[in-house]
Amino acid sequence: MAESILDAVTVVLYESQDPINIGAVVRAMKNMGVHDLRLIRPCHYDPNRIEQIAHDTRDLVERIRHFGTIDEALADCVYVVGFSGRRQAARWSRHTPRSAAVDLLEHAQSGRVAIMFGREDHGLPNEALDRSHAICTIPTTEHFSLNVAQACLLALYELHVLAGDSTKRIPAPRHAAGAPTKEAMEQTFADMRNALEAIAYFKTRNEELIMRAMRSVVFRANPDSRELLMLRTASIEVLRTIERESRLAVQKALADKEQTDGALSDA
Repeated sequence: MAESILDAVTVVLYESQDPINIGAVVRAMKNMGVHDLRLIRPCHYDPNRIEQIAHDTRDLVERIRHFGTIDEALADCVYVVGFSGRRQAARWSRHTPRSAAVDLLEHAQSGRVAIMFGREDHGLPNEALDRSHAICTIPTTEHFSLNVAQACLLALYELHVLAGDSTKRIPAPRHAAGAPTKEAMEQTFADMRNALEAIAYFKTRNEELIMRAMRSVVFRANPDSRELLMLRTASIEVLRTIERESRLAVQKALADKEQTDGALSDA
């Protein structure tokens, strides 16, 4: 596997209380390409259970390291961002996950960096914040209720995107079609105009302004050739339906006339 700047990123969890959150953090790390997890005095957990929560993460689970103190866990880190929702003194640099990612990857050029998350009930204690170079707070509504795994995923996502490490390719639509030609566009607009005219849409409206607006809508939608054809055939079907109903109306009128004439001749 090619080296990534994210190899220099460490996730530190302080006194995790729930194995499910540890598993969810492992899953987030696997998704976002970060591999080093350090736990400070965590709750008891079963590695097999972690893998059940986070499938296909044995490589990360086997690398998890435990530490007895904050200083031991951060000893080799050159830059640490603590995540906290508490109002802190002004002496700390303040970040959102996005701005924190910028600083973290800049410092990762020269050494290991860490993002640190606290207990589920009280977050990071002051001794952990004292060892952080900066504090990150995730902008939310007044209802601040993110759990550790959610906060970690947001932080890792910003790092992943900024590092340019996205590797998952989203496949094209199954029936992908090319861009429509200018000729196809003009044919579609002509059929749309004819359909609108057939239903007397322009009777009380300015035809030029309406068709200009229609062009604007279609151009903004940027349809492919298949989608444009669907729009054109819908307009054509309007015309065909009107023609068919008109023929049926004429045939019915003739039939009614013949019936009336027959009745008069019988009389």
